[in-house]
Amino acid sequence: MYSSSIFEANLDNFSDQEPQRAPIGIFDSGVGGLTVLRQLYRQLSNESIIYFGDTARLPYGIRSQAEILQFTREILTWLQQQQVKMVIMACNTSSALALETVRQEFNIPILGVILPGAKAAVQQGKRIGVIATPATAKSNAYKHAILEIAPDVQVWQVGCPEFVPLIEQNRIHDPYTAEVARAYLEPLLEQEIDTLVHGCTHYPHLTPVLRSLLPSHVQLVDPAVHVVAACAQELDLLGLKNTHLPLPTRFAVSGCPKQFSQSGVQWLGYTPMVEEVCFTDTAISQLQ
Repeated sequence: MYSSSIFEANLDNFSDQEPQRAPIGIFDSGVGGLTVLRQLYRQLSNESIIYFGDTARLPYGIRSQAEILQFTREILTWLQQQQVKMVIMACNTSSALALETVRQEFNIPILGVILPGAKAAVQQGKRIGVIATPATAKSNAYKHAILEIAPDVQVWQVGCPEFVPLIEQNRIHDPYTAEVARAYLEPLLEQEIDTLVHGCTHYPHLTPVLRSLLPSHVQLVDPAVHVVAACAQELDLLGLKNTHLPLPTRFAVSGCPKQFSQSGVQWLGYTPMVEEVCFTDTAISQLQ
């Protein structure tokens, strides 16, 4: 969990009446962050939420750090304009490559998924595999976080460039997806892992496929569960937990709203109404 000192100076944003009622912002490159949204519904059912999917620019996992940082700054600027009280960066790639920088630039509490996921992983096992986007794997963010917490464990990482496009295309039950998953898991199974971390919020959507390929003793870690638990603790710490009824979740994307709505219905259990947001040079200039 992040220390309170990081956020104590950020409460000036919420000087309006009843800041507890302000929404929580979540963003991801696409539908992956819906795994975090579902956990918010379960663990923090009174919170209002704004969800942003940067679908025009996915997948993030093949982007450079400079691109990821630019995208993250744009999204955070927009969420701040929506007067959110906290942001969950429901994107492992952004968490790995941009979190520390933007936390110094934005006066708003920002939670990433990697540290909560790493803490959960070391509680589960000693031989830990991480499947992630190529950018997250290359950053070694999970490996560093896990070894910092528990230097005695062993960590292996695999970059999985095809997973996000397959999930976004709703091809989870396609036989090809199982073939791809088997290839990605093979080097981890050779190391006899006992724990597998979903190093991308898209990947819990693949749980049935992965479970069918993994030995029964291998435990899965979904960082979405744990980042929301950390969010709940921070809201309590800051006195920002909402005790009133929430507003309907607001969905926005940078790409095609209809496509996101159609993809999201199977994960949400309802058809979301989705708006399109276009970032402009004006929004970017406000950061400089």
